[in-house]
Amino acid sequence: MGESLGIGLLGLGVVGRGVLEALQSNAQAYQARCGRQLEIRAAAVRNVAARADLESSGLAISDDPMGISTRDDVDIVVELMGGEEPAADCIEAALSAGKSVVTANKEVMAKRGPTLLDLAEARAAELRYEASVGGGIPIIGVLQRDLQANDVSSIRAIINGTTNYMITAMSRDGMSYDDALAEAQRLGYAEADPTSDVDGIDAAYKLAILASLAFHSQVGPGDVHRDGIRTLTARDFAHARDLGYTIRMLATARQTPMGLDLRVHPTLVPTEDPMAGVEGVLNAVAVSGDLIGSVVLEGPGAGAGATSSAVVADILEVAGRLASRQSARPLPPIDQSPVFASLADICVRTYLRLEVPDRAGVLAELGAVFAAEGVSIASVLQTPHPEQSQSADLIVTTHACSDGAIDRVLDRLQRSDSVIELGVRLRIEDGCDND
Repeated sequence: MGESLGIGLLGLGVVGRGVLEALQSNAQAYQARCGRQLEIRAAAVRNVAARADLESSGLAISDDPMGISTRDDVDIVVELMGGEEPAADCIEAALSAGKSVVTANKEVMAKRGPTLLDLAEARAAELRYEASVGGGIPIIGVLQRDLQANDVSSIRAIINGTTNYMITAMSRDGMSYDDALAEAQRLGYAEADPTSDVDGIDAAYKLAILASLAFHSQVGPGDVHRDGIRTLTARDFAHARDLGYTIRMLATARQTPMGLDLRVHPTLVPTEDPMAGVEGVLNAVAVSGDLIGSVVLEGPGAGAGATSSAVVADILEVAGRLASRQSARPLPPIDQSPVFASLADICVRTYLRLEVPDRAGVLAELGAVFAAEGVSIASVLQTPHPEQSQSADLIVTTHACSDGAIDRVLDRLQRSDSVIELGVRLRIEDGCDND
């Protein structure tokens, strides 16, 4: 079947070890599928001494990822280090040397993907990144190939397993935010520093990648509005349930007449919505197009098995092309300067939890503020505050209006004597469509 192809692994963490074990244990099957023997020539790790067991098996171990990225006997570089640096520089060096790259790095692809993809095309190399979004869900390939005939109008996704696990625990088990986070950390779903997950940074990286592909536009994480889940309480989930909704950390990308609307934030979705049933660490992506209608992909969004599966699949596809000497598919034209809609102009329904004094006249005073900004109230629910006997929780939902109008309402409420605290603001999925 011809000479072997050399692989260099950058990173041997949970996913890296999974990829290594898959390539070693399934070597014969993979050789038959791609037409070449795949040989792991070297691996880069932070602590060489801690990987002495791998050196004894004949695998060259190094703490120099850049050196492995440019080795003459490496044909495919597999980057699994995470983070922007030195990963991005290693990917760039490998592509510049004409080597193909497989990565699971959402941060690099979100921030520098278009530049690196252009470099790969210029050097007749490939850059594959299926594992950067959705773990075992093959959404990148679906957008690149299967839905190319479609004019994609929107993407709705749950693409962070950590926050989805925490939200499920808060909704189903009544946990507080702190308890849900501690449980996620105990189970290994959340890092010691959970900022990237709970503040929506991770999901914003992934949505930028999906939007770039779906809309053939250069989208970066800075173009995505994001809110995190730190302000959510178990009682918000109870109130949402009473209103016929559940809360999900939803990533949304849509084409609107005002431009691309890109958002990651906790969202009230109707209980009958498919996204409402996505629980635990599962991910789901729904894509709407003019020909396909709507298609939903759901599966494990993280973990060694799911991510390793996506990485190895990319390796095999690249290896197959190299073995058959097929050239990579040309990149479609990309809009370098897309128009982005201002969030203030986006039309939404809104859920507000306000802490107010438990006295007569408060509802009238607050109603006047909403009316002054042209915001129509859909429902009001007042419940005793769980800790303060002299105050109450006021749950307000609005009819569809501009997000900027809600900003102005909240600004006025902040200065009002009738509001003790602005507890939480959540957008509701079934607002107007901005079309």
